[in-house]
Amino acid sequence: MEATNEKILIVDDEKDILEFLRYNFEKEGYTVFTAQNGTDGKDIAFKNKPDLIVLDIMMPGMDGVELCKELRESPDFTNTFIIFLTARGEDYSQIAGFEVGADDYITKPVRPRVLMARVKALLKRKTKIKAEQNVIEVNNLIIDLNRREIKFDGQSVHLPKIEFDILVLLSSYPGKIFTREEIYARIWGNSVFVSDRTLDVHIRKLREKIGNDYIKTIKGVGYGFNE
Repeated sequence: MEATNEKILIVDDEKDILEFLRYNFEKEGYTVFTAQNGTDGKDIAFKNKPDLIVLDIMMPGMDGVELCKELRESPDFTNTFIIFLTARGEDYSQIAGFEVGADDYITKPVRPRVLMARVKALLKRKTKIKAEQNVIEVNNLIIDLNRREIKFDGQSVHLPKIEFDILVLLSSYPGKIFTREEIYARIWGNSVFVSDRTLDVHIRKLREKIGNDYIKTIKGVGYGFNE
């Protein structure tokens, strides 16, 4: 397999899983880094700036949720994709992951073909934006598309990649109501399964950061952006 320019970091306290995932990613041409705990994972992430991080939730010391939260607080990882791995399938684990900025969630045991499909869909995802648009400005909200920066009431607002992409999608077509299926396809891609609760969590987090006036909900249909 021809090498890519994309780097992946795997953080998991189980050595067998690390080697299993490393083998599969390297077979696809990715440059792979590994760590067996959250502290080492954080150091490696800041040193190598991976494009995507596969992160186990349940680890001793700094767990995956804590590590994800710390990474998302740094501008260096605004555009880094993060996928959680966990043996736990309970809803609260999934919600906790999305609350701190995860892009996807996969339960163990991991099926390589499923994981690779998710990874490729994330890395290839591109939000379609009108070429002539560089800045979207609505009242006290400014979205700089080139810099991927948000300002609300004159203050910079940090948004994880998924939240930013959802906001850009909705604000690029003010007044249009996007169905959930359209948002899933545009943001996550058709090959990735996304639950309604996942989207709702991201929308709620957006409203917490930019207020309730911009994103409107049409019950039973989807979401739109107020003109």
